Amino acid sequence: MSARPGARPGAPPCVLTVAGSDSGGGAGIQADLKTMLAHGVHGMSVLTAVTAQNSLGVQGVWELPVAAVRAQYRSVVDDIGVRAVKTGMLGSAELVETVAELVAATDAPVVVDPVGVSKHGDPLLAASALDAVRTKLLPAATVVTPNLDEVAQLTGVRVESEDDLREAAAAVLAYGPSWALIKGGHLPGDAVDLLTDGSAEHWLRAPRHDNRHTHGTGCTLASAVACGLAAGQSVPEAVAAAKGYVTGAVAGGFALGGGIGPVDHGWRGFAGGG
Repeated sequence: MSARPGARPGAPPCVLTVAGSDSGGGAGIQADLKTMLAHGVHGMSVLTAVTAQNSLGVQGVWELPVAAVRAQYRSVVDDIGVRAVKTGMLGSAELVETVAELVAATDAPVVVDPVGVSKHGDPLLAASALDAVRTKLLPAATVVTPNLDEVAQLTGVRVESEDDLREAAAAVLAYGPSWALIKGGHLPGDAVDLLTDGSAEHWLRAPRHDNRHTHGTGCTLASAVACGLAAGQSVPEAVAAAKGYVTGAVAGGFALGGGIGPVDHGWRGFAGGG
């Protein structure tokens, strides 16, 4: 396992996101780095893909070569080090396998957001990559954070009510992550999530805000969890804090363009210094 401490004395903890770019600024690498700034950590990035994306959807996707992804990762980790890693859009089986190999050899907690489709329903993960996610990436995860569509895509379990969240979590945990955070945001009623390691259960509830501008919620939540872990919080502490942060960000979501706008990453100000 290799990773330097992730910060020199006096520097903030360093967190690395491995994900795609959202040219509209609401999700992906851009959302991750904004979230990290808001949490007072130093955000670093490994770009896996470039998207042409706006409030209406994804108009194009261009993956980076595996060699470029590997070089970015090694460049950051070997010199600066990391306290936590977050993965997002990976796209192809080859990229999934490469990133899984890299994070498994890094001595830092790993938060996996198994991005399958965009907020608008555009596919961001090849069907051929699903098995690599299940067998390579999930076993390397400290926490995996699927929404209900991603649970169905990965496990075949379809969640229709809050009572189904336990079955969904068990199906995800069967692939080997230490913790599963099943996000029930698509269910009616309060926004309820279940965090479990197969033994302890933590139910997280928040009032649902009547705001359709929620682009970037999944990226933002996973990044916030990684920030908490980098700061030394336990998984339940980091997830609870992240849930609170995202709830505020959703409440502050604002309109951009003609479609779904982003959440407000700066709703409580930014902790980072300039």
